Amino acid sequence: MNNKLSTPLLILIGLVAHGFFLAYAIPRFKKEDRSISVKGFAEKEVKANQAVWTIKTQIAAEVLTEGSSEVEVSKAKTLEFLLKNGIKKEEIIQKDLNVKDKLAQEYGGGYQVGPRYFIENSIQVRTTDVDKVQALSRRTDELLKMGTTISSTNDYRPAVQYLYTGLNDIKPQMLSEATTNARKAAEEFTKDGKVSLGKLKRASQGLFTIVDRDESAAAGTEGGYASSVNDMYKKVRVVISVEYSID
Repeated sequence: MNNKLSTPLLILIGLVAHGFFLAYAIPRFKKEDRSISVKGFAEKEVKANQAVWTIKTQIAAEVLTEGSSEVEVSKAKTLEFLLKNGIKKEEIIQKDLNVKDKLAQEYGGGYQVGPRYFIENSIQVRTTDVDKVQALSRRTDELLKMGTTISSTNDYRPAVQYLYTGLNDIKPQMLSEATTNARKAAEEFTKDGKVSLGKLKRASQGLFTIVDRDESAAAGTEGGYASSVNDMYKKVRVVISVEYSID
């Protein structure tokens, strides 16, 4: 009889003990696992350190050889203009030479008016002297006065592009600033919750972005477009995600 009674008694004692340890373990687990996740943001204004200027000239001609000669004259005048105004020879690159034959186009066999050929020549300037390019690109009317026809088509890109290539030089400073800002945000949260901020548990770096200085902060998000080549001055941004334990 005593053995029969001892079995349910032991089960009851076991359940009580299990409940006690479970009740103790849950708060302990929650206490040890409590954490807070925040984001840190850093932004820095920089000046472009490289300029890419594409100058396209276009000639319309009925005879291809005559058009080719005119292209060479325009090219020579463009080079003269650049070299005379301080652009170095090694900074000038001969790019594309395109010929469009209206007669050779699929539906061009019946053309009756206008020249048959359109010849487009591209010269590109790549230099670190961004100030010189900015000043000189505003004087293209001088090329027009020299008889050079500037093409307005540029493959949906601006004729002058300003680039910043020194990201690696400023990365450490910006990441440090973003981490500091993240900790400040976390401290504000814990202050309101009357708890103390613990150790850094994990951190993940977001992408660095470079946009033109006057672009909206919202540009480039949710399908928007943020330009990064039009302005000589840029904004470099980074967002990091950080998780801290809570004591």
